[in-house]
Amino acid sequence: MTHRILVAGATGAIGSRLLPMLRAAGHVVAGTTRSPAKSDDLRALGAEPLVVDVFDAEALKQAVVSFRPDVVIHQLTDLPRGLDPSRMSEAIARNARMRKEGTRNLVAAAIAARARRLVAQSIAWAYAPGDEPHKEDDPLDVGARGDRAVSVGGVVALEELVLGSPPLEGIVLRYGQIYGPGTGADSPAGASPLHVDAAAHAALLAVERGAPGVYNIAEPNAYAATGKAESGLRWSSAFRATA
Repeated sequence: MTHRILVAGATGAIGSRLLPMLRAAGHVVAGTTRSPAKSDDLRALGAEPLVVDVFDAEALKQAVVSFRPDVVIHQLTDLPRGLDPSRMSEAIARNARMRKEGTRNLVAAAIAARARRLVAQSIAWAYAPGDEPHKEDDPLDVGARGDRAVSVGGVVALEELVLGSPPLEGIVLRYGQIYGPGTGADSPAGASPLHVDAAAHAALLAVERGAPGVYNIAEPNAYAATGKAESGLRWSSAFRATA
């Protein structure tokens, strides 16, 4: 079935891999960017560019309503390329704002546009300490301190908005640590690594598959269980784009 799909954060590492997959599957696609200079990049990837700042709630709503998406895919982040350690403390605060305020504005815009489903990027390493591997219903680390507290607070806000905003069908993809083209990392690292192509493919599958809820998306690992995504989305961490 062909859908009209809006990808918010379309020029990021995952978004830029996702757009060609959506087009190859026959969908009509638009992508948001804050930078007019990136409009040609989006067109080259087969997407209609929507130049808008997610923090401008009214402009965002107008842009989303004008495209009339059936599905919205939230890949918005505000992190430095390669997760540069010298810039991370400041970036963590910006990214948490993106997850809170940006997600709130995007949810409102999606509802105004009468979208059916919202698929959103989250993280798979925000669980509270406990038995591993963590399943999706394990508690998040809301007792964390410092920068981790800021990150987890943003994650909690994002997930509550995505999952608790009817009539939207909310799906949260808790991604592991991304590597591969465009990420600044060439090889797996972290407790729950994930290739960027497999991350993008999970979002493609979630357009039509899977009950609303949360899915861990990572390569086989001891920290986060991935069986729900493998069965519910029929997703494989081995997926790689052919082009």
